[in-house]
Amino acid sequence: MVKGSTVRGFTLIELIIVMAILAVLALIVFNGIDPQRRIHAANNTVRAVNINSILNAYLTYIADNRGAHVTSTSSGTTYMIGQIGGSTSGCTASSTSDIVVLTGLVDTYITSIPYDPVNGNSNSTKYYYYKSPNGRVTIGGCTPESEGTTTPVISVSR
Repeated sequence: MVKGSTVRGFTLIELIIVMAILAVLALIVFNGIDPQRRIHAANNTVRAVNINSILNAYLTYIADNRGAHVTSTSSGTTYMIGQIGGSTSGCTASSTSDIVVLTGLVDTYITSIPYDPVNGNSNSTKYYYYKSPNGRVTIGGCTPESEGTTTPVISVSR
């Protein structure tokens, strides 16, 4: 050592304080990113795209067939989109008889009927179909996910 110089370094307390500050900053950044909310938002986006695809295929079918619908349904009743024998749980359809089959759209108007990215399948898509008494068609999602403090309603009407 050179005479008159002192050895400088960090004390243990200073290192602990810096590490605590870094931990708090990391926690703030992690909560700000909120990966769970981002996953829910991504799933809801997939639902919105699927619903729009189904409705576009349905309306194109109607246009090509001079106003004839793919299936005969009662106006003012909500139907689950799926296969006969599928489950209506989690949706607004009241019974398995309230399932509408849209297979007439497949291959010509849409490759396949899409289903919910989390809990849907080809028998129970977790999407619904509603035709108003005035003929307006609505396709919607039965099980949208919460994005923080709100749960969006995912539906398209035309």
